[in-house]
Amino acid sequence: MAGSSKKAIYGAIIANSAIAVCKFIAAFFTGSSAMFSEGIHSLVDTGNGFLLLVGIRRSKQPADTAHPFGYGKEVFFWSFIVALLIFALGGGIALYEGIKHLQHPRSLTNVGWNYLILILAMIFEGSALKVALQEFNVTRDSKPFIKALRESRNSALVAVVIEDTAALLGLVIAFLAVFLGQLTGWVYFDGLGSVLIGVLLVSVSLFFAIECKALLIGEGLLPQDIEKITAILEEEQHVLCFSKPLSLYFGPSQVLVNLDVNFANFLTADDIEETIDRLESRIKAALPVINRIYIEAETLRRRSRTQVEEPC
Repeated sequence: MAGSSKKAIYGAIIANSAIAVCKFIAAFFTGSSAMFSEGIHSLVDTGNGFLLLVGIRRSKQPADTAHPFGYGKEVFFWSFIVALLIFALGGGIALYEGIKHLQHPRSLTNVGWNYLILILAMIFEGSALKVALQEFNVTRDSKPFIKALRESRNSALVAVVIEDTAALLGLVIAFLAVFLGQLTGWVYFDGLGSVLIGVLLVSVSLFFAIECKALLIGEGLLPQDIEKITAILEEEQHVLCFSKPLSLYFGPSQVLVNLDVNFANFLTADDIEETIDRLESRIKAALPVINRIYIEAETLRRRSRTQVEEPC
């Protein structure tokens, strides 16, 4: 999964770097605040791509004494930083530029530059988004797009999809602002376009920040995944009863599951060990994202106190 994320991130970095240069050139020649805001947006997206790569690299560090479960959550942390940067730099600067140009509007010049750069940027951004969506759709299955974004735990890949989608929408807004301004002669369209781009980026960043926050503070498996584990436990004839499975994400593909299981008292220690191995194999086969399973065998604990079989 990390390899897929990197492919999408590299594509976004290359596209955004080229687009940012072109947008700033167009903004210089035309004086367009919407184009300048889009340039800032692409520059921020380029930096965000490098931050996501840092997060992926750091998440691959092996576990140590201080971090016995590894560094998988580094991806979630750096994704959260990306969300904040989209909000503060991307959205904030776009809103500032838009408000400033609404207060002091001016007519655009050399608008041909804007059209040329925006069309080229749409092509580059569309290509980058296509790569990101191809990688994202591998795990999306038949889920609706927004639901898949919310349920995905690959925050780096989700960040790229969100950024590229917002970038493409921002380009459309900038194009319409320039076109309507030229068509009507109303000088406020340019500043209005910049404000709309700012609102778009702030909205996107808040959505992504909320998703990252859930993972940072300890989000577990989805209810349907817990149901799969429960079904496996119910099918095991040596299991009398069990508590609700507890889970925690330590990375996009690193999940810890704790199970409190009551085994039948007639089982020997070897039988219990064999049953535990069988349960772990079936659970990991059903949910490959799970890489650690801890099973608390209640029967073994009670045998040290009594040999009488107790009800669940």
